Amino acid sequence: MQLANATVLITGANRGLGLAFAREALARGARKVYAAARDPSSVTLPGVVPIQLDVTKPEDIAAAARNYPDVTLLINNAGIAATGGFLAEDSQASAERHFATNVFGPMRLTQAFAPVLAAHGGGAILNVLSIVSWINMPVLGVYGMSKSAAWAMTNGTRIELQAQNTQVLALHVGYIDTDLTRGFDVPKSAPQEVVRTALDALEAGASEVLADEATRQVHAGLSAQPAVYLQAIAQ
Repeated sequence: MQLANATVLITGANRGLGLAFAREALARGARKVYAAARDPSSVTLPGVVPIQLDVTKPEDIAAAARNYPDVTLLINNAGIAATGGFLAEDSQASAERHFATNVFGPMRLTQAFAPVLAAHGGGAILNVLSIVSWINMPVLGVYGMSKSAAWAMTNGTRIELQAQNTQVLALHVGYIDTDLTRGFDVPKSAPQEVVRTALDALEAGASEVLADEATRQVHAGLSAQPAVYLQAIAQ
């Protein structure tokens, strides 16, 4: 999937990683970039088309697919990350919130835009996942569960969409220097570096990209003895 002349829809594009995706898509020659946010007035990047889209609202997703039938690349970037493990009193409510945004949102968007992408020869979907798709830790337990589910959804939809020639790319990455990780005193990747790595992989036809060294180490440890996921990731 080449960015030149592509029409890109990015969820959560008003800040952080989504904003970096929008900037880089424009820099690589995208024909049009739809920058989606719950509040489109918060999208201020010149050159993009701000659109209203709350990924937890099926009616917003249906309207987007209906109103923007020229999309050739869907970037499922919008996400939430609250702290908390599985034994906390509010863990079920937290899980429902995380799944609504991090799993069901991208799944519904994939369902809605699959026919749109097919009409343009297949196009591509890029799903922003995480190092915690594979390894958990108490401080981000429920968030990690949602990203594990999103990884499974990504792998399943990749297989389902092969027949229509849609590329599905999973972006796995650790901490990124955005508002989402402001409270974590850990090494972080710059958003623009993560985006460049992800879009290079997309343009190379990849199905999965590991965007930083920590993620590559965890991925390599999945088949180790003992497996890396049997212990908590260092916080």
